[in-house]
Amino acid sequence: MMNKNVFKGVACAALGSIGWGISGVCGQYLFANYQLSASWLTAFRMVVSGILLVTYSIISTKGKCFAIFKCKKDLWQLLAFALFGLVSCQYFFLGAIKYGNSTTATVLQSLNVVMMAVVMACYYKKPLGVTRIVAVILAILGTYFIATKGNFDRLTISPLGLTFGVLTAVGVVTYTLISRPLIPKWGNITITGFGMLIGGIVLFVATKAWVFPSGLDFFAIVLLLIIATIGTAVGFSIFLAGVKYIGPAKACLIGCLEPATAAVLSALWLNTSFGMWELVGFAMIIGTVFLSVKSDGE
Repeated sequence: MMNKNVFKGVACAALGSIGWGISGVCGQYLFANYQLSASWLTAFRMVVSGILLVTYSIISTKGKCFAIFKCKKDLWQLLAFALFGLVSCQYFFLGAIKYGNSTTATVLQSLNVVMMAVVMACYYKKPLGVTRIVAVILAILGTYFIATKGNFDRLTISPLGLTFGVLTAVGVVTYTLISRPLIPKWGNITITGFGMLIGGIVLFVATKAWVFPSGLDFFAIVLLLIIATIGTAVGFSIFLAGVKYIGPAKACLIGCLEPATAAVLSALWLNTSFGMWELVGFAMIIGTVFLSVKSDGE
């Protein structure tokens, strides 16, 4: 029988992944029906979620979270995490949705698992095992099938959608590696909150995001708040809480609920359809997650 901690971990990881999937579909709807740019939406979601997470961190740590600004080394790492990790990941993800769709974006984002395996193998100067090599091959083939939809002589997905999707995975690897020494010392919520807020403010100023897009109605505002709260602040924090209870390997597998949620919602709500080769590509990339986790336990 599942103990309480495992149940909490599975529930948190599942809810966080579902929240991300919901957020992606909301973003797809906004891009299709309103005049929004990926940079504006990225700035908005990061600033709002950053404010929420930092507020929670201040309350839970009784203000001790601000001590990170007195440690120069950690502060520089936090800035790198915010600007080169979170901003790039969030921007490229929304760009992949804008020029493609939410399901394809979330599936391509899953390539980060294989990318991380290759990066760590190079760092530790260890050869990839057979399982990881198979995962890399599946990742390449899966991406190819999604890009061509079986028309092997040409791309049938937007080049920008494909590029942004792959760069999203690169962004995930980047912010994961940069945050590794910070999170054990300062906590997930503090690092994610300040990272979101700092990155969001920089992007907010750089893109003049205080100028709201015209034509936004009440429904659009609701979707924006869902993206910033459920899809970003709550999604990140509750998923990381799941990692705490069940570890990154199992949480990573449960994270496959994100593209599954996006696929179901986009099909039911947005009437998005997928061909056989796209589904094969989705299955291959999600399969790399299972193979990568399996190889971690060997």
